[in-house]
Amino acid sequence: MLPPSLRRFFWDQDFDRLRWPEDLEPVARRLLATGDGPALKWLRKEVGDGRLRDLIRRTRGKDLDARRLRFWQIVLDLPAEEVDAWLADPARRVWEERVSR
Repeated sequence: MLPPSLRRFFWDQDFDRLRWPEDLEPVARRLLATGDGPALKWLRKEVGDGRLRDLIRRTRGKDLDARRLRFWQIVLDLPAEEVDAWLADPARRVWEERVSR
C-alpha cells in the first residue's frame, strides 16, 4: 500500500487500487511531476535515484514540464545535452507552448 499522505496526488485515480511496488512506474511518474517535498523524499527513499534517473531517461521526461525536468536534471545528474534535446523536441514544444499561455 502507498502512504495515505500520497492520496492527494492521485485525485483522478482510485488510490486504493494502486499497489506498491507493482505500480511503481505510474506512481513515480506522477510524483516526479507533481509531488511535494515529503512525497519526493519518500519516493527517492523507496526507489533510489538511479532508478528514477533511468525512468526519466527512458521516458525522455515525458510527464515533466520544463521547470521540473531541469530540477531533476540537477538533482539526478542527468546529462544537460540529453535534457536539452528532450526539451527541443518539436512535439513537446507544441504542448509546452500551449499550456504556458
